[in-house]
Amino acid sequence: MKLNASQLESHLQGGLAPLYFLSGDEILLVQEAADTIRAAARAQGYSEREVMHVDRSFDWAALNDASDTLSLFAERRIVELRMPTGKPGDAGRKALLHWVERPPEDTLLLIITGKLEASVPKTKWFKTLEAAGASLTIWPLEPARLPGWVGARMRERGLQPDVAAVELLSQRVEGNLLAAAQEIDKLQLLHGSGQITVEDIDEAVVDNARFDIYRLVDTALDGDAAQTQRMFNRLQDEGIEPVLLLWVLGRELRSLASMAAECAGSGGPPGDAAVEQVMTRYRVWQKRKPLIKKALQRSGPRRWQGLVLVAARIDRVIKGQLAGNVRDELLQLCLALAGMAVATGLQRRVAQARG
Repeated sequence: MKLNASQLESHLQGGLAPLYFLSGDEILLVQEAADTIRAAARAQGYSEREVMHVDRSFDWAALNDASDTLSLFAERRIVELRMPTGKPGDAGRKALLHWVERPPEDTLLLIITGKLEASVPKTKWFKTLEAAGASLTIWPLEPARLPGWVGARMRERGLQPDVAAVELLSQRVEGNLLAAAQEIDKLQLLHGSGQITVEDIDEAVVDNARFDIYRLVDTALDGDAAQTQRMFNRLQDEGIEPVLLLWVLGRELRSLASMAAECAGSGGPPGDAAVEQVMTRYRVWQKRKPLIKKALQRSGPRRWQGLVLVAARIDRVIKGQLAGNVRDELLQLCLALAGMAVATGLQRRVAQARG
């Protein structure tokens, strides 16, 4: 049986399958789906739980032993098999098929894996397990659905966020639902039930170095090159991941390039009215509008698009596909965002990217 996430609760209300194969790379959603299955099992008397971690040294005979051994207290039990890669190997396939052929009485097998390669669901062993129980693939949330998820989770915790607060938190968790859940729990502890504003979220995350990246970007948008460099150096000293900084910079630059192109499409330099209309269409939240407006009126679409291409090049440097000094190139990109004249080397890379 194949299930999707929206079907899980209604399926469990109709009774448990003897086996569940749960996969996905969104850690929080996989954990919560597993929690839902465990809770349904406990409600039906599965009070004992045995957890096995599959790694290179794992002996699959342990699973065979579990299938052939009755519960110590003759109670219903859950055997939980955590298999990160989703690839059991020859010994694992045999052990899993043996389980299906001779399923132990009063035992639920819960298999939890990371994201499966496309070939795995097509294999004979997987199809056999799916036919004997149920498979559930957890897909990451699309970016457009993240604010809705964040808002709903905040309300579940008794928080009443305004639209801008939801959008800010969605931006700052970078699509990481586990980080989002942690921040929402922290907000609930700090504020209890009630209204949550942008200022509440800004204050709650002020000590988290990861979120200081957004302060760096806002400082650069404001055109303060000296402070941008100081903040950049501090983040580097704290060991911030280059790929995370580039992700935030790249997203901002792509948005600026698109907005600048729309502003330019109206003819002439972008005035306040044109910029305001574009920012509204791009759902720029009120507190950031002055910064975005200043950046759009400082540079045109050609410069922003060039910096988008430079960001793509830095991505290849980070991945080792091109030679370069990642720290220096990221600093130059931050200073260019702040409006500084593009250094000769960066100008050359812009030209190369365009060519």
